[in-house]
Amino acid sequence: MIPTLSSVFGLEGRVALVTGSSRGIGAAIARGLAGAGADVVVHGSTEGGTTQVAADIRASGRQSWEVAWDLAEQGSGRLLIEAATELAGQIDILVINASAQINADLADLTPADIETQINVNLYSTIEMLQTVLPAMAKGGWGRVINIGSINQSRPKAIVTAYAATKAAQHNIIQSQAREYAARGVLLNTLAPGLVDTDRNAARKAIDPEGWQDYVNQLNWMGRAGLPSEMVGAAIFLASDACSFITGETVLITGGY
Repeated sequence: MIPTLSSVFGLEGRVALVTGSSRGIGAAIARGLAGAGADVVVHGSTEGGTTQVAADIRASGRQSWEVAWDLAEQGSGRLLIEAATELAGQIDILVINASAQINADLADLTPADIETQINVNLYSTIEMLQTVLPAMAKGGWGRVINIGSINQSRPKAIVTAYAATKAAQHNIIQSQAREYAARGVLLNTLAPGLVDTDRNAARKAIDPEGWQDYVNQLNWMGRAGLPSEMVGAAIFLASDACSFITGETVLITGGY
């Protein structure tokens, strides 16, 4: 039998939940998974934030549902999985994209800064995995794609707490990848370098020349990545194409 694109990368019959998919990388991945055939639950922190993404997915012929949950609140990870499962009937693919990043030197980090990043980046991840992994294992198939960061392995002082939580997040992914590998559930991390999203909009607007100087020397391509450039790797990690890959990190950095 000759493999086809749809047999290797197709996601027909699968349901994905993409956290933080109202904009940026999450929105691009949500649309991309739908383009590969998945139905998608889109998530934002506030009501109405995902309306456009969900409408785009439905216009493509796939089903989409919207959920709003603040992942800084303890218990929200479990509740989000339960709500998404109730809406869509199942979750086959979980993309953990929502994150909190507070830039500050270590001496300037407040207890609230630290708590927010730990709750969103770690606590909710643990809760989501506690809730979704047993169900995936019962079905004998599942994919978890954690959106990490180049900072998890090459941290900068300005993102000390964020980088630490991202390193810990991937450690959790690796431990559960080992635990669930024999049950058809694969967990991997997609780690971008600098991506041109609204998270960087203020910096670009305040100092466009400084921004350009920064990206020129940051990677071998001399530019920031685009959210759309994360989509191919996400589809790969969500599909049967990665059936012998788990616990790994896929770096998308423009050369670093």
